Amino acid sequence: MELNEFKKAILTGIPDELPLPKPYDDNVSHAPKRKDILTKTEKQLAIKNALRYFPEKHHEVLAKEFAGELKKFGRIYMYRFRPDYKMYARPIGDYPQRSEQAAAIMLMIQNNLDYAVAQHPHELVTYGGNGAVFQNWAQYLLTMRYLATMTDEQTLAMYSGHPMGLFPSHKDAPRVVVTNGMVIPNYSAQDDWERMNALGVSQYGQMTAGSFMYIGPQGIVHGTTITVMNAARKIAKAGENPFEGKLFVTSGLGGMSGAQPKAANIAGVISVTAEVNRAATRKRHEQGWVDEVISGLDELVVRVKQAKANKEVVSIAFDGNIVEVWEKFDEENMHIDLGSDQTSLHNPWAGGYYPAGLSYEDSNKLMAEQPDLFKEKVRESLRRHAAAINKHTAKGTYFFDYGNAFLLEASRAGADVMATDGKTFKYPSYVQDIMGPMFFDFGFGPFRWVCTSGNPEDLEVTDKIASDVLEELKKASPKKIQSQMADNIQWIKGAQENKLVVGSQARILYADSEGRIRIATAFNKAIREGKISAPIVLGRDHHDVSGTDSPFRETSNIYDGSSFTADMAIQNVIGDAFRGATWVSIHNGGGVGWGEVINGGFGMLLDGSQEAERRLQSMLFWDVNNGISRRGWARNEGAIFAIKRAMEQNPALQVTLPNLVNGDLVDGIE
Repeated sequence: MELNEFKKAILTGIPDELPLPKPYDDNVSHAPKRKDILTKTEKQLAIKNALRYFPEKHHEVLAKEFAGELKKFGRIYMYRFRPDYKMYARPIGDYPQRSEQAAAIMLMIQNNLDYAVAQHPHELVTYGGNGAVFQNWAQYLLTMRYLATMTDEQTLAMYSGHPMGLFPSHKDAPRVVVTNGMVIPNYSAQDDWERMNALGVSQYGQMTAGSFMYIGPQGIVHGTTITVMNAARKIAKAGENPFEGKLFVTSGLGGMSGAQPKAANIAGVISVTAEVNRAATRKRHEQGWVDEVISGLDELVVRVKQAKANKEVVSIAFDGNIVEVWEKFDEENMHIDLGSDQTSLHNPWAGGYYPAGLSYEDSNKLMAEQPDLFKEKVRESLRRHAAAINKHTAKGTYFFDYGNAFLLEASRAGADVMATDGKTFKYPSYVQDIMGPMFFDFGFGPFRWVCTSGNPEDLEVTDKIASDVLEELKKASPKKIQSQMADNIQWIKGAQENKLVVGSQARILYADSEGRIRIATAFNKAIREGKISAPIVLGRDHHDVSGTDSPFRETSNIYDGSSFTADMAIQNVIGDAFRGATWVSIHNGGGVGWGEVINGGFGMLLDGSQEAERRLQSMLFWDVNNGISRRGWARNEGAIFAIKRAMEQNPALQVTLPNLVNGDLVDGIE
């Protein structure tokens, strides 16, 4: 499609005349059929809700069509309105625009729906099985038109994928404010989401999907690399290489989980990642994110033994169920050094977890036609899964929960995963053991950027700038954060070599507030001087220091009783909004499930201007130190150190610090 035709299509929005129906494309990975949960009256309401986007002259045709989609897929996606143009992040100048900030958001939306990036692109699902950018294609078309016509003195309000409209605001206001799944607290059960999503009134935005900030599996590669490296260091014997010949076993090659084999390679270990969806496995193998694919358990055993004997660095995808891998390796007495899981157990009944003993196809059929039986199969599989893991941990395997609700759902299924106190899990969250005390408490988190030119040369320039900034900062960094700085310098220097880009020209780097501000300021200067050819979008994963309140993941190392509160995430997004973010988002849900987490995110456009520098200085400082202050108040040692350092750097910051209590004083109180 020619550029002028593309621009015309964007500006058209929802067409006045109906486009021809789109054939169902079997070559694209599709979301499983969703649960049939609506009553007859509710189904009628869902169709009426969907028809609101279209003039009455089309209602007779579309009502029947939408009823058919609801019956066949469990949702109304409006496939007919899927655009004819290719979906990918175009250079920012290719978008029709009255606001460059809005054009950057269009670029990010299309990146989220790029076939190379999105898990189920035709259902507008980016990752996690249900992490959606929009609920239907009408919402996409209308949103893109709003963004193409808005000015820098308007703000678009997004209600769970629905563009409520453009409202007058001002230049320093966010161009877009996104909310996803923000339901009344007592209505956050899984079936509540199924019902509201089927009605077309709410959606699950995951973390970065509904925030337009997903950058493909690279977004989690760095965090997974750090986690695997430090997990290996935790169990290493004195004097030994902590990575050489070590075996890491896990599951999931879909969206975020697809990063695992690449991360394991970078960490220097052997990895086996099981995946039941062959299309997902093939996609990751073709992209070079996993080295080998093996379908038979016996063949897998032979290959892993060979890799361990030769101390190879190799990633292996097993074309099958992870439960069978754990059980087979136990039978063969094969030692697993590190173990985890990244199946989407925030969404256990609708494609997030596939039970052992059933094929992928049979599972999809069962979850749609006999959901209660499917639930029992999942619970049975989780009990088997946990039992097999327990056998390995008894032999020395270090297993950690990767914040995907594995232990939570396993406990609900009656699996043996509880500690002796009956309240906590016998295995730690990776945040509890690694990321929380080593990174989040010190303010290090997944800072990311996207080159809106689409030019790989611009990305290479940014890598060099970031590396130089970190090298300089490391010289004067306190001893407590020297290892974090060193790991990040190593990461950014190897970024080009590791071929991490999928979709947009983007990068992720764990940095603290000082690092983020210095890097962003240097980017902005390089744009102003023409060393970078187009603006840069800044963002981060919500899985960060401040963005997310989640008692089983991001705030699992908060021990003052506040881990179930969500003040931090709400404060974060409000503070970002008035300190200069280009767009902000707040979601119910994320990697651990609907009703289990509140997370907030942002996007910020750097255009080389003094205004952009003023905004980044203010917003990035708050965005990180908000979380450090909360973690410090919870008496986390690293966070107390970090927030004191931040107050020294900026005297305008004054944070309430905790007075520490001698444990002996209260131990005897009943």
